[in-house]
Amino acid sequence: MRAVGVIVEYNPFHNGHAFHLQASREAAQADVVIAVMSGNFLQRGEPALVSKWQRTKMAILNGVDIVFELPYRYATQNAETFANGAVSILAAAGCQYLCFGSESGEIEAFQQTIHFLESQQDSHEKNIKHFMGSGVSYPKALALSYKQLSNSENYLDLSRPNNILGFHYIKAIHEQRSQITPLTVARKIADYHDEHFASETIASATSIRKALFSDINRPSEINQYVPEATRQLLHEYLNQHGLYHRWENYWPFLQLRLLHSSPEELKEIYEAEEGLENRLQHAATEAGSFQEFMERIKTKRYTWTRLQRLCVHILTNSKKIDMEGSKRAGYLRLLGMSERGQEYLNKMKKEFALPLVAKLSSFKDEEVNLDLKAARVYAMGVPGPAKKILMEQEFKQPPIIIKK
Repeated sequence: MRAVGVIVEYNPFHNGHAFHLQASREAAQADVVIAVMSGNFLQRGEPALVSKWQRTKMAILNGVDIVFELPYRYATQNAETFANGAVSILAAAGCQYLCFGSESGEIEAFQQTIHFLESQQDSHEKNIKHFMGSGVSYPKALALSYKQLSNSENYLDLSRPNNILGFHYIKAIHEQRSQITPLTVARKIADYHDEHFASETIASATSIRKALFSDINRPSEINQYVPEATRQLLHEYLNQHGLYHRWENYWPFLQLRLLHSSPEELKEIYEAEEGLENRLQHAATEAGSFQEFMERIKTKRYTWTRLQRLCVHILTNSKKIDMEGSKRAGYLRLLGMSERGQEYLNKMKKEFALPLVAKLSSFKDEEVNLDLKAARVYAMGVPGPAKKILMEQEFKQPPIIIKK
């Protein structure tokens, strides 16, 4: 069976994702679509709007056949580590293709960029260090270096979020010597970070979340931008848990961690750099909300996303020694599947390059411990009895099977 992989967060699943899924299936002429999906905390350093289990249901009801979890160690990292972890899972699961959305929409531009930078590796790394030394963030330094080296107006725009991810997906395929063939489709209308609705049917996940948070009692505002299954599952989650997850739900816990940790303890946290611990603790004593806290610690050198990821690691007490390790995942955590996905697993699982994990209680791994810790912290953002239910779900929930 021919399988195409997609790397996703579905926060939440919307019409743009439905377009990407269909385009991916068609481009690869695939029998099954396999998604590697971030767990409860995401690449931009945010808690997911709803749990990974609810987003798994969204994915399968909207056309995905198999959902594997991208472990915390990779899901909450920079683009390069995020891409390496996700690509290693797709390769282990037998995917022949990886299809991603991009602002470019031309796979040749990505391939040319990879080959060009490989030929200019020393100069490229020197340029990145130079630009970062001037105080800009790593993504900005990467884009500036490439623009300077290419000396052309026709370069791939590496300042755009999906182009950056696509670049790292293909780079990971090359470095892992994977047989996966990369494909890309152009994003439609809405940009990744758009905060406002840009058309009648397509909107970014950012704008959809903003609309949901602005008036949680009026979800109809997003109806035209998400499939019916997403609408129903969002409504169901709100009724069961009483909220959609956002950073403000976790601010008291983050503030407590910051104020009760010594500077030495904070230095051990992953992505903490020398001197940041003092800035964080000072801001935590004065800020009355997560938004205010972030505004106080933001600098030109550290992007908002980078600082949010650091906050996630502080919240989960994820240390450098925990997070630094292999660039490749160590297992395939199965979250859910369709009937077609179940057929694929039955035929192919013996050929998988990594162990298939359906029940956590029967599998031990240090990466799993990070996932468990993250799931428990995520549940702390939910009030009342729903907290215990969400916390226990990590062990009790079997892979979701949806028959159509």
